[in-house]
Amino acid sequence: MSDPYLSRSAVHEQVLDGFGTVRVLPLDPAADAGVIHGWVSEERAAFWGMNGLTRDQVAGIYAHMAGLDTHHAFLVVTDGVPVALFQTYEPGADRVSECYDVEPGDIGVHLLVAPTGPGGTRPGWTAALTGALLAYVLLGLDRERVVVDPDVRNAKAIARFARQGFTTGPRVVLPEVDLPDVYLPEKRAQLAFLRREVAFPG
Repeated sequence: MSDPYLSRSAVHEQVLDGFGTVRVLPLDPAADAGVIHGWVSEERAAFWGMNGLTRDQVAGIYAHMAGLDTHHAFLVVTDGVPVALFQTYEPGADRVSECYDVEPGDIGVHLLVAPTGPGGTRPGWTAALTGALLAYVLLGLDRERVVVDPDVRNAKAIARFARQGFTTGPRVVLPEVDLPDVYLPEKRAQLAFLRREVAFPG
């Protein structure tokens, strides 16, 4: 089967033993809207905050993000199959900055993994994928620390980050954002942090 994403330039590419080659592609809001809308509409993605939105609304949100210098969205593919939605952001330009002391070299991330990985659900897949994405932000982008802010009710995500080596931080309330182009409801979040020397010692 040919890879429909092969013509798109990746910001990061990494071979994962037993799982294939992961490529991190800048999200194309129009071309990728169908895939992303399918994922964020699922009940399991309720914490992503886009349940009930139309495909065009999802495309519009990511078209807006594409115009920002501080927030970026990526489609992650493995051997031509979409496997995750990944977002990075500058914490100092995000509402999370009101809830913790941002340090130079910090980068924030959000990760939504597709329902199944390469070849279906396989042990170790999510950890391997997350490791590749951490390599991109900490090593590829030369950052010192990653911050995540999953919803406090999202026990699976909180546990996943803990297994990945993140240190649990405080529980916080991210304030509501109500701007002409962006609306984000108040969010109770569990902060967690991972320093580069912990993720990639030596």
